[in-house]
Amino acid sequence: MPENRHSLASHLIVVVVLLLLLGSRTSLCHTKGLRPGRSARKPVPQNMTRVQYSEQQFMKWVKFVGSLNHSIFKTAKNKLSPSYTLTVDKNPAYGDFTSIQDAIDSLPSINPVRVVIKVHAGVYTEKVSIPQFKSYITIEGAGAAKTIVQWGDTADMPGPKGQHMGTYGSATFGVNSPFFIAKNITFKNTTPVPKPGAVGKQAVAFRISADTAAFWGCSFLGAQDTLYDHLGRHYYKDCYIEGSVDFIFGNGLSLFESCHVHAIALNIGALTAQGRSSMLEDTGFSFLKCKVTGSGALYLGRAWGPFSRVVFAYTWMDDIIIPKGWYNWGDPGREMTVFYGQYKCIGPGASFAGRVSWSRELTDEEAKPFLSLSFIDGSEWIKM
Repeated sequence: MPENRHSLASHLIVVVVLLLLLGSRTSLCHTKGLRPGRSARKPVPQNMTRVQYSEQQFMKWVKFVGSLNHSIFKTAKNKLSPSYTLTVDKNPAYGDFTSIQDAIDSLPSINPVRVVIKVHAGVYTEKVSIPQFKSYITIEGAGAAKTIVQWGDTADMPGPKGQHMGTYGSATFGVNSPFFIAKNITFKNTTPVPKPGAVGKQAVAFRISADTAAFWGCSFLGAQDTLYDHLGRHYYKDCYIEGSVDFIFGNGLSLFESCHVHAIALNIGALTAQGRSSMLEDTGFSFLKCKVTGSGALYLGRAWGPFSRVVFAYTWMDDIIIPKGWYNWGDPGREMTVFYGQYKCIGPGASFAGRVSWSRELTDEEAKPFLSLSFIDGSEWIKM
């Protein structure tokens, strides 16, 4: 009987723990910390205006970001030296494979070493997916103008089981494994710019759903929702990104350096839709020394997440930028929780005079956390 009582007590402990876990209103998120099941909004203190409260919260966040180690997992230990190289060519006589997906499928299910897949010049009409455990893959093209991967799915198209594939599933090229690198290649969704108000026409050219990914000299071409910066820490250098509405979106912690962002909006468009949903998530976009050009009337960002945050620094902006700069996604409450800023931007669309009151022009101190690789812990996993 003592043994039975001991067994019963053990089972009771397990049941109690499970009940506590099930009753909890928090859940693990993909970034450091816990994300509340529901985003609780505190009321504005009676002795403060909405703008004053927003300013106070912004300064708290700037100091928090400046002191953070953003590591989502353990310290990132990238493997940069290639263990072996594969080649892809449209002509089987000149490559190991004729498609990128075939080259990826040839790797072991759990890939522990750096593999460089060199994709020769050509247009590769294929949908590509890199699964979760095939890490350390480098895709290297012959130049963004010479090597193009393209497909034309949209969110409203039927998936494998007949249901709509959704924005996530529409990606021409999807990456689910860490330590991915892409160089000198174009990722394209061939879907044309949808008519204003069209439903289900999100068409992703590239989706990155893993930590520690870097892109050099790449082009991302699409219309609505071109680049899905889903989650993780990412670095984009000397890249070209084209689209119409929310064409850089997601909940990543990402630095865009010396990139050219080009709008092809027919009417009104938006450059970013950053999706931070909780103040406990350390995510956001920083655009450093970039260039914004194009057509239509463009918002710098829309508050897809109630705690969305985006900063533009030393960036040249064409006159397509809507003077207000930012849109609250139709929810005035988000004006108190989003963090939108500019720092020493230039060009006809960069004037801060007409910006919404809940964005801000950053001081030197406020801008500092966004101006280097430390924003994404780059010294841990990026080799320049």
